[in-house]
Amino acid sequence: MKKHQQELAPGKFYHIFNRGNNSEKIFFKQENYEFFLRRYIEYVSDCIETFAYCLLPNHFHFLVRVKEKALLLTDAKLLASPTPSQSLHRLFTSYCKAINKQETRHGSLIENPFKRIEIESNEYFTNLVVYIHTNPQLHGFVNDFRKYTWSSYNIILINSHSFLQKSYVLDQFEDKENYRFCHLKKINLLAIEQLIFE
Repeated sequence: MKKHQQELAPGKFYHIFNRGNNSEKIFFKQENYEFFLRRYIEYVSDCIETFAYCLLPNHFHFLVRVKEKALLLTDAKLLASPTPSQSLHRLFTSYCKAINKQETRHGSLIENPFKRIEIESNEYFTNLVVYIHTNPQLHGFVNDFRKYTWSSYNIILINSHSFLQKSYVLDQFEDKENYRFCHLKKINLLAIEQLIFE
């Protein structure tokens, strides 16, 4: 099985990313970003912890860890929860249907299967966090990634409830000051070149 198609394993970290078919847009208006994040939380929060994300007009990135496999007890029957890959697939299918209706289009919206690469070291983790957050600037969508709305960069700095594992992220950077500093340094793309598709 190709590395981009392997099942997501419990307890492991992954870079989850994908783009629109033929690199076309997948987010058309502000409401689409909001809807996608709501559906993301709804579909995957039971099986995935999220550490960083960025939604761009034609692609997205998530840094996640798969939770230990949960079992649900319903009507005295033991039923296995959907796998993380199935949950993500349901998210993408649901979002595609909504966008197709909105844009009066048909067919798939994003590439299939979605891309996933295991993160195996703290260096990869921190470099990937920086890469994900600086992505809007790297692609020229903004001049300053800190002002981009649809990334987790600023959310991680705010002391408020979130679906993100903010404390864990900041611990990897030691503190907020170093988190900010590392984001302003030149990113080490060589350290994560196998984790990105651009």
